[in-house]
Amino acid sequence: MARAHGLGLLLALLLPVVGTSLPGTVVRLNKAVLGYVSEIGRAPLQQALKVTVPYFLDWNGGVHQPTRIQISNVRVSQFDLKFIANFGVRMLVAANFTFKVFRIPEPLELTLPVVLLADARVAQGSIRTPVVSISACFPLFNAAPVFEGSAGVAPGLLVPVQKHIKAVLRNKLCLSISNLVQGLNVHLGTLIGLTPVGPESQIHYSMVNAPTVTEDYISLDVGAILFLLGKPIVLPVEATHFVLPAHVGAAGAMATVGLSQDLFDSALLLLQKAGALNLDITGQLKSEDNLLNTSMLGQLIPEVARQFPEPMPVALKVRLGATPVATLHTNNATIRLQPFVEVQAVASNSAFRSLFSFNVVVNLSLQLSMSNVKLQGTTSVLGDIQLTVASSNVGFIDTNQVHPLVDTLFQKPLLDHLNALLGMGIALPKVVNLRYVNSEVFVYEGYVVVSSGLLYQR
Repeated sequence: MARAHGLGLLLALLLPVVGTSLPGTVVRLNKAVLGYVSEIGRAPLQQALKVTVPYFLDWNGGVHQPTRIQISNVRVSQFDLKFIANFGVRMLVAANFTFKVFRIPEPLELTLPVVLLADARVAQGSIRTPVVSISACFPLFNAAPVFEGSAGVAPGLLVPVQKHIKAVLRNKLCLSISNLVQGLNVHLGTLIGLTPVGPESQIHYSMVNAPTVTEDYISLDVGAILFLLGKPIVLPVEATHFVLPAHVGAAGAMATVGLSQDLFDSALLLLQKAGALNLDITGQLKSEDNLLNTSMLGQLIPEVARQFPEPMPVALKVRLGATPVATLHTNNATIRLQPFVEVQAVASNSAFRSLFSFNVVVNLSLQLSMSNVKLQGTTSVLGDIQLTVASSNVGFIDTNQVHPLVDTLFQKPLLDHLNALLGMGIALPKVVNLRYVNSEVFVYEGYVVVSSGLLYQR
């Protein structure tokens, strides 16, 4: 079972790893992945093909004499994989089997070349995960076996031994491949689990419909549902079906993952509902470079100086009532935030008193990157931060005068906070022990594409 599980994980590289209903994601595994699977799968495949051969019963002297036969070595010289349109994957394996026949007085060694052909159908299972099944399997024995140490051995023994070995391989090699696939299906069934996004949020992936198989790739429509405190995040407008165009991303990539606009909208709605985008900006009164105090504000707003003759700490309470808006254009991703910012000061009784508040509009440039299996983001401010006075308890406020100070106090803490959140990243569809490597991120009109290599690590 361990052998089956080992190669089963490797075969998982052939299958897009997936997720649930809308908002949509498309995972496309291209031809380039087949060579990698072939390379890393050779050793586990050799081990899996090393099946047990039962005793050969030789009729000698009127009784059956049991002869032990053991596979001492399997060397896979060719391991080719290709996609079969509207079906799945075809496997061609060429291997040399070395057998040891424990006869008296000296053991006999036999080398037998074998070609194994197997077709695996890829479909959608009842729990919305990929299911692989072997639909055809044929071991072929085209070359004659080579015996070593057969001098003096009667042909009457060699021929029956050869027939016995071939009969065993016909039966057991295909069974071994089938066991690998069963192990793979058990493994793929774990894809329906929840992957953490934050302390109280998760993302759930599963297949939306049957896979699309062409001669160039296997593609799966994957749905993603984000959860906050166990409840799904539902977009106010129904998500549209996402179709990943052909020939996007980097040519020659093993994997192409398309991420819809709806997925980004859901992620931002999750952050807003969780309150993760809210923050309090405070300063230390005794700090020499602290601008967050009533003395500094009093230089711009006379009523603040009158109400607070002594310097008192000031805090900015930033709250996101409106959902952030992500916009995806070719080579350009932006986020628009509209926070409500309340400026408060500590009164003589140590309670905070509201001085004034602003409605703020901030446009941010969004840069996306991959780390392991997570898509991460960093932001920077685009243009000027827009301020309009929402309320005031300190009389008239000249926004032109206050803007530079508020901009200075607000911009860096906001970017630090956002980049820490976006740096946590969101996991793409994945298989255990499989990483995305050498990834490139492309922004298109209304969607994002990640082109990546794959690295399997035990």
